[in-house]
Amino acid sequence: MFENLTDKLNLAFKKLKGHGKLTEKNIDVGLKDVRLALLEADVHYKVVKDLIASIRERAIGQGVLDSVTPGQQVVKIVNEELTQLMGSKHVELCLTGSQPAVVMLVGLQGSGKTTTAGKLAKLLMGQRRRPYLVPADPYRPAAIDQLKKIGSQVGAEVFPATKDMDPVDICRNALLTGRQGGFDALLIDTAGRLHIDEALMAELGQIKETVRPSDILLVADAMTGQDAVNMAKAFDDALDIGGVILTKMEGDARGGAAISIKTITSKPIKFVGVGEKLDALEPFHPDRMASRILGMGDVLSLIEKAQISMDEKKAQELEKKLRRNEFTLEDFREQMIQIRKMGSLEDLLAMIPGMGKLKQLKQFKVDDRELVRITAIIDSMTVGERRNHSIVNASRRRRIATGSGTTVQEVNQLLKNYVQVNKMIKKLNKGGLRTVGRGGLRL
Repeated sequence: MFENLTDKLNLAFKKLKGHGKLTEKNIDVGLKDVRLALLEADVHYKVVKDLIASIRERAIGQGVLDSVTPGQQVVKIVNEELTQLMGSKHVELCLTGSQPAVVMLVGLQGSGKTTTAGKLAKLLMGQRRRPYLVPADPYRPAAIDQLKKIGSQVGAEVFPATKDMDPVDICRNALLTGRQGGFDALLIDTAGRLHIDEALMAELGQIKETVRPSDILLVADAMTGQDAVNMAKAFDDALDIGGVILTKMEGDARGGAAISIKTITSKPIKFVGVGEKLDALEPFHPDRMASRILGMGDVLSLIEKAQISMDEKKAQELEKKLRRNEFTLEDFREQMIQIRKMGSLEDLLAMIPGMGKLKQLKQFKVDDRELVRITAIIDSMTVGERRNHSIVNASRRRRIATGSGTTVQEVNQLLKNYVQVNKMIKKLNKGGLRTVGRGGLRL
């Protein structure tokens, strides 16, 4: 995410770090590189122009604090301006009014509306809400079946629409069924088109008039850059959308759409899709996103992911085992499963401040399949072997490798890594471990 933009901005800031103070000349040189980086990232030219003007105005004549270098001072200003540009704070999904609150998902074909509807349903269910999925796209082949399948995967009920039903009738009937069934959120997956046309907007306008949604969210592909921004403006002009969900953010190395949309449309980005899995939907926090863009990490999002994925009771049990130096292969396996729930290892490492700037990390592509192999190897062990690794001799290693579909070398490597982790835990225990918050450990 934002890899190209982050690299170019860091190069621009690097040029400023050697100066003893901020002058008009060195600021202009640095901002020229920042301007080029933003334009190459497909940020709207008007947005770039206003952003650079704001940064320049704040930077010139700015006294440098004793604890910060000129380069750091500019990074701080850019961070604040980017945050302001993208909306300053997270805007919640609007679910006010009579129940069930209706949320319309609109957008062009291929933007990911149907999958996003399932992701949003899963997110709401995690907040103890009861969403009702509505397939209002009878035109696209298998669209209704796709939403039904996604609904079953996340455990959400789906309105039984059929291909011969009119989209407006589907939404009207679903609203009545939702009220009778005690649902508190109606998520309408509307039909899209290959491009914006009058028929599409007229149909969406009729649905809006019929169900009176509490929120209308445009689902747009982040990788289309300025096309996503232009589309957001067109949908907003026609429907007065409440916000945007940017999909495929994990593949957007530029970031132009995320930076430009709020300024051009005055409507916030509320969520971002960061993967194909149905839990890969994140609330959009402008301040955290600005930090990611500048390669400063995103610790708060990392903590939130851990809190969602980690079982508090299991974390407390693990803490006790760590204190007693009783960390077994079973515990090792459990931690691997918890990490897999949090998402891609590469994305998690990028959230740690400073890690995104490391050349070694960029060259090192983390293979998430390794976690699958580790789990398979430990699953192929007996209970006794998991609890006492020292009994795993050569013949047992061959049996475990065969049972897990791996090699003896991979089994050896796992055991070696486990021993190293245990040694590290023993060293940490000498310094003392104490808990912080839910499911967390601290030295």
